[in-house]
Amino acid sequence: MSNLPEYSKNTLMDYLDLKPLDIEICDVTLRDGEQTPGVAFNREEKVALASELDSVGVEIIEAGFPVVSPAEKDVVKEIANMGLDARTCCLARSVIGDVEAAIDCGVDFVSIFIAMSDLHLRYKYHRSCEEMAECAFSAIEYAKDHGLGVRFAAEDATRTSIDTLKKAFLMAEDYKVDYVSIADTIGILNPSTTSYLVSEIKKVVHTPICIHCHDDLGMATANTLAAAEAGAKQLHTTVNGIGERAGNAALEEVLVALRLQYGIDRYDVSKLINLSNMVVKYSKVLPAVNKAVVGRNAFRHESGIHVAAILEQPRTYELYSPEMVGGERNLVVGKHTGTKALKGILKDMGYTLERTELCDLIDKVKVCTEAKRGISRNRLEEMVHDVKLHDL
Repeated sequence: MSNLPEYSKNTLMDYLDLKPLDIEICDVTLRDGEQTPGVAFNREEKVALASELDSVGVEIIEAGFPVVSPAEKDVVKEIANMGLDARTCCLARSVIGDVEAAIDCGVDFVSIFIAMSDLHLRYKYHRSCEEMAECAFSAIEYAKDHGLGVRFAAEDATRTSIDTLKKAFLMAEDYKVDYVSIADTIGILNPSTTSYLVSEIKKVVHTPICIHCHDDLGMATANTLAAAEAGAKQLHTTVNGIGERAGNAALEEVLVALRLQYGIDRYDVSKLINLSNMVVKYSKVLPAVNKAVVGRNAFRHESGIHVAAILEQPRTYELYSPEMVGGERNLVVGKHTGTKALKGILKDMGYTLERTELCDLIDKVKVCTEAKRGISRNRLEEMVHDVKLHDL
């Protein structure tokens, strides 16, 4: 087997004149991810996840929402004082009491949010945009006066007029905020509209821009990358893409895409499968079997044509090696398995069959799988023994 890189290069990227991406990752699994219906991480789980996220190399960990409960505040404070390489932040409404809780926790910065869309102003706040902005800037001023970094986040930004966003973000700059954040709260963006929106904001705002994407249309990862290409600096993610409704941009997808598509390799992606499994264990939320990077089928192959090629060179049907993300390949015997592929799988298991035995086994495999009965490794070994006994 030739000595090839662990992933296949996207040569189409060579035709694009893209500037190197200046990005950082803010993982929000411990806050937005925990807002998945039915999910609640305990103290030990949050601390373990924060430590693992830090070892992957994410630059910022959003540890929680301190005013939710005294226990939540305590764990945010604990994470903020763990001595992690990652900076820590937490969420706050545009309320002084929320900011005081953040100050008490000792986080590096606080994310102060308001919504300015007509829908939220009318049906959630029952107040004017000017009134809500005044609340936000009072909270921002209080946080800055107490030495706290501030991210000013516009909830439902993607259903807010661009002029309103520009005006609010420019006013926030006057208060020396460290970031302005665009939240696609209902996942309405696509890559084109994402790029346009970020580009428009960058025309007038000089503060680093954050992008926070939800996956209601299945485009959160694509939109996050489009935002990065347009100049967004801070990219928000959750492990396994968990979160409210359809979830958020998935950390594992974003990090692997950044590595393969943009050459950003400072994150330890070999820990992604383990991190994913931790979140599954703690959240009890299983990723879809066909989920990119961490799904059960991400590196499973059944088709005979595919398996035969993979046995000679895995890159024929794998964009990147499973080992790169801490996973492993799984060659599956099923309805679509051919003789050559089955022979290779059996060889890996330590079996060599005659041609007639192999054909008999293929027939048994197809009958079994067409009846929708799975074939485990142990079951396949039993079938091999049955075929050999039949020939005696």
